[in-house]
Amino acid sequence: MNRVVVTSVAAVTPLGNDAETSWQNLLAGKSGIGRITKFDSADYATTIAGEVKGFDPDPYIGKKEAKRMELFTQYAVAASRMLLDAAGWTIPENERDRVGTIIGVGLGGLEGIEESHEKLLRRGPRKVSPFFIPTIIANMAAGQVSIETGAMGPNICTTTACASGTHAIGTAYTDIVMGRVDAMICGGAESTISHLAVAGFNAMKALSVRNDEPEKASRPFDKDRTGFVMGEGCGLLLLESLEHAKARGAEILAEVVGYGASGDAYHMTAPPEDGSGMAYAMAAAVREAKVDPSEIDHINAHGTSTYLNDLCETRAIKKVFGDHAYDIKICANKSQIGHLLGAAGGVEAVFAVKTLSEGIIPGTVNRETPDPECDLDICVDGPQEIQAEYALSNSFGFGGTNGCILFKRFDG
Repeated sequence: MNRVVVTSVAAVTPLGNDAETSWQNLLAGKSGIGRITKFDSADYATTIAGEVKGFDPDPYIGKKEAKRMELFTQYAVAASRMLLDAAGWTIPENERDRVGTIIGVGLGGLEGIEESHEKLLRRGPRKVSPFFIPTIIANMAAGQVSIETGAMGPNICTTTACASGTHAIGTAYTDIVMGRVDAMICGGAESTISHLAVAGFNAMKALSVRNDEPEKASRPFDKDRTGFVMGEGCGLLLLESLEHAKARGAEILAEVVGYGASGDAYHMTAPPEDGSGMAYAMAAAVREAKVDPSEIDHINAHGTSTYLNDLCETRAIKKVFGDHAYDIKICANKSQIGHLLGAAGGVEAVFAVKTLSEGIIPGTVNRETPDPECDLDICVDGPQEIQAEYALSNSFGFGGTNGCILFKRFDG
């Protein structure tokens, strides 16, 4: 069994077009949520989202190639370039089959589907582009990253709704533990702030309608929450076996020590109110790491700003950690970036790794009236300089799918 370490992170988020800018803006308490600019949302119940701003694919992708990629794929390719640049590593020719890419995507090219369907209805079937299918499929993010980087190991997309990115990291970690590969580019990507997605989530009454105060709309664990806020972006990690990382002299940011996945076996969109499915995933990650639950000192929560998620995640944490749950420092990044759906687990894993490597737990904004049913230690007073030993990153998705990754501060 191999030990697995994180040697690089990269991100494109509503708070910045690289990981460091996103991290610094997160620590500064800034919000990436504003009015929707991608389309006219005046007739929609929700008119706000966490959009990526000013993203320019040119430094990473040729103009011709970019036109053949949906935005979620552009984010992934750009992030993969930043990831390897930050790692100071180009995949050697003789290692290409030992390096893979697993990128989770929840919905894929929904915007492209809408545009092509409209073209079909207006101008007929012969006007549909031959690139329509290969650009909108969810696995094209991993596919294009493989082409861009030369990684010829496993090339996989996990599609498990809002747990897609976390399941991608967990699967990549497992492949390295088992010795199937030496390194993996993994995480999540998503860009679905579109007519259909907003209308669909509005129909479910899942989205916040606090349109007059976009920066205050995402309120995890707050009594006055009105739903989640859609976001977009990409978060990637470079995972390597410890032996591989040491052999090339890589800087090690953190270690991955546990992964848990579970199913609710309960409902299409609602978790069971006792949080049992979420608890199974968290407990599995802790158990795999062979640590006592009392040693876990930080959780990067799924924290969507919906009543059921916040309540059930709170109950699940109490179920796994007992009285120690009240001693765990918890943050919810979605309060500032919104819910990035399939990319959420990737971006939040980037922030969890930064938390351990830099010794700072980010704050959680907008919890102004604490929900009495969510009474754990949510970090609401800004970032805290704490040398956490462990960071558990949670992701839960429709279909009752749960994933948790346990990171450990690297100490050799």
